[in-house]
Amino acid sequence: MNELKVTFYLKKNEERTDGTIPILGRIRIGKSMVQFSTKVYVIPTLWDVKSGRAVGKSKPAATVNKELDRISLDIHSACKDLLAKKENVSALEVKNAFQGISSEQETLISLYEKCNDNFYKKVGINRKLATYKQYCVALNHLKDFLRQKYNVRDLPFQSLNPAFVSAYDLYLRSDLKIGRASVTRMMGYLHRVLKSAINNGHLRQDPFAGYTFDYVPIVPKFLSEKELKRMITTPLPKSNLNLVRDVFLFSAFTGISFSDLRNLTVKNLAQAEDGTWWIHSARQKTGTPFHVPLLELPLELIGKYRGIAKADRLFPMYSCSKTNIYLKKIAEICQIKRRVTFHQARHTYASVITLSQGVPLDTVRELMGHRDWRATRIYAHLTYDKVNEDMSKLQKRITDKFKLAEDEHAETVIRKEVKHAKRMKP
Repeated sequence: MNELKVTFYLKKNEERTDGTIPILGRIRIGKSMVQFSTKVYVIPTLWDVKSGRAVGKSKPAATVNKELDRISLDIHSACKDLLAKKENVSALEVKNAFQGISSEQETLISLYEKCNDNFYKKVGINRKLATYKQYCVALNHLKDFLRQKYNVRDLPFQSLNPAFVSAYDLYLRSDLKIGRASVTRMMGYLHRVLKSAINNGHLRQDPFAGYTFDYVPIVPKFLSEKELKRMITTPLPKSNLNLVRDVFLFSAFTGISFSDLRNLTVKNLAQAEDGTWWIHSARQKTGTPFHVPLLELPLELIGKYRGIAKADRLFPMYSCSKTNIYLKKIAEICQIKRRVTFHQARHTYASVITLSQGVPLDTVRELMGHRDWRATRIYAHLTYDKVNEDMSKLQKRITDKFKLAEDEHAETVIRKEVKHAKRMKP
């Protein structure tokens, strides 16, 4: 094992009202290093940086040195006890043992890693690999934060408090320059881990108490009916653009996401007794089944690409990033003056193709494969045309049903008031 080194130094710019400064300790074993608070304070003029001790024979200096010697002896003793049980120990393990925290006790990073491992076991069942990767990225950011701000690789749950949560939030925003939505997502991941710690008895109070999640308002992303028609009817100069446009339109008229559409094969097609063709499949993201009846345009597109894609897939498709690059070019050609991405097709299906045409929200939820109607509300937005149409129908229904009673006296009073106002004009 590498040699154990214990050193002490002053925490500058932390002077107390009595003129003393706190002393911090550092444990180093090989490449592992951890800091800790000694809860010992000294007058700066008494401190010798080179020796890491107070100088002189005064009573304050002797008291400080005696306490630091005791701490150093306790740390070496804790390290010796650990080495009797295992061959190699880390600085964090020695610190935890010295402070009376069992090395077997759960810690922040170890529990986070266990939560990620449990999530990975669900990938392909009801969780997505891309989401698991996001959890791993968030964990790496947390590890970097602990190394940069605390010089440790892990923390016991007793060290976590609202100040830690605020510091991590600030680190993500100011140091890493991460956007609002991503910060909210990563803080949510950490909160789930800490909830697990609370449920398992590792943590008594929630460090997120008082923390406010900075949710980004959801903005409707669907194409308008005019934009959709323009995309359908505008001639495109290249075959690759036509393919991307056709796949986008298929999604816009079925609500099927990019990843689910890429997995569709001829086996997912079925014809009902009434002659209607359906697509039966399950969401790759959640495993939730969805069943979509095919309208005329999607049927034409299936026929157009029949037998072209490999492995009986319905469409030959580019990667999602490549598809979105081509969609940007298509939007320019179609004079759609805003950014268009493939996911907007799913929003368009929920808003323009279904909900705005009178399809109930519960039906839209089933068509889109959502387990919860609240997820459908994110996609489904009524267009102004639909609101105007519904209000026109309402006006026709209530015409002649609600009328003000005629009041000849009131009409006379109004005429008099108008004449009086005209006389008062300069």
